[in-house]
Amino acid sequence: MKKVILTSLMGMLLVLLVSCSDTSNNDPNANVATCEGCHTNYDHLKLVASADTSAGGSSCGGETPHYEPYDRVHLGGTGWEEFKKTDHYKIGCVGCHNGVGNSSDKKVAHGSDFLAHPTKEFADTKCKSCHEEAVTRHKNSLHQMGWGQKRKVCLRSGLNSANEFSQLSESVKAGYEYNCAKCHASTCGDCHVTRPKAQGGGLMSGHKFAEKPDMNNTCIGCHTSRGGHAFLGIAPGTQPDVHFSKQGFTCTNCHSKNEIHGTGQFVEQRYKYSELPKCKTCHAGLETKNQYHSVHYSSFSCNTCHSQDYNNCGSCHINGEGARIASYQDFKIALNPIKDAKPEFKYAVVRHTLMAPDSWALYGVAQLANFNALPVYNYATPHNTLRWTTRTKVDAGKACSDNCHIIKEGSTYRNKQWYLFDSDFKYDWERSSSKGITVDGKLPSSWGL
Repeated sequence: MKKVILTSLMGMLLVLLVSCSDTSNNDPNANVATCEGCHTNYDHLKLVASADTSAGGSSCGGETPHYEPYDRVHLGGTGWEEFKKTDHYKIGCVGCHNGVGNSSDKKVAHGSDFLAHPTKEFADTKCKSCHEEAVTRHKNSLHQMGWGQKRKVCLRSGLNSANEFSQLSESVKAGYEYNCAKCHASTCGDCHVTRPKAQGGGLMSGHKFAEKPDMNNTCIGCHTSRGGHAFLGIAPGTQPDVHFSKQGFTCTNCHSKNEIHGTGQFVEQRYKYSELPKCKTCHAGLETKNQYHSVHYSSFSCNTCHSQDYNNCGSCHINGEGARIASYQDFKIALNPIKDAKPEFKYAVVRHTLMAPDSWALYGVAQLANFNALPVYNYATPHNTLRWTTRTKVDAGKACSDNCHIIKEGSTYRNKQWYLFDSDFKYDWERSSSKGITVDGKLPSSWGL
């Protein structure tokens, strides 16, 4: 499945590679004793490049094209020319990155106070002076702090909340930073200037700032294996999300900057965000839109009818062999696992997740202290919406429930595959952690189970 994802996304990633290594701005006579002179001189950058220490471009979506150290910092192409016309350019290199701006010696220029990623350490001072609201909101956001992923690690480690992350062992925190934080944390620059860390980092377009992050090169750079994979209809047998194929939507049509930047308040679960997009914002009157909505609106999340199959995987070994349950396409409906955040639904679509009791074994934790704190299936909102799906489209003359209700036919049960049963689990630890959301004994008695 990783190969499928990467093959489909390779075209858009190669666009970045070409623009990054574009040497049309290469001036062999440029004064390399200045920041701009050095970083616009591609040949000189290659000569003075240090050994590559980057962890590389990889994430749950697999490996991405490798960018050399000099490609990541080259100032060239149309993006660079456009950047020079902006107010950010007027600040000057040293104004954001510190260092020494008039030396041809790389060690001197990149002095002790040099900042390769200014927004990581000094967003509060360097960005906030002009972008106060955005920085204030983003400072405690899920995107910047990775609270959602930290929450899962903390709860399964026997702690009570994501804000107790600092209490984990130094080894686990280091493992989180090396593995999980490639995607589950971002700075201002990660969205507006550089490629995401999951793609190996580096300037995205000659240091040009993108006010609105580009869907393909930024959003999908991190949200590859799930959001992007589904939205673009990558998997065999699936179609692009109708909002993309029919409306031409990008991520920011639904996910506003206020949601992405956060509220400034601590929220450890994305479904608790006050700015979360809602279907009814655009689709008013859903409750009584048709007979199916009238019956099921308060019982099922919209995705249970209008999503296609989506990516799942499981049992990850952090920094080791990766997902021991390989990526696969599936669809499961379970009891709503987050009633506190989404109390309106009894049933919801769920996705098989990565964590296993020994996921952190290579970081000194043989078995997580409280693995059963969370089920191995998460509440899911697959971004692959269609009006007519396998469950909503029935053959002529058939009842509307023919493809979604479990129907007994002789000694077998049709449509049972849509629901999460105790018997679906491969491992006992999956079953024990998820017993609160399986549908065994919870479905209508008329279905004859």
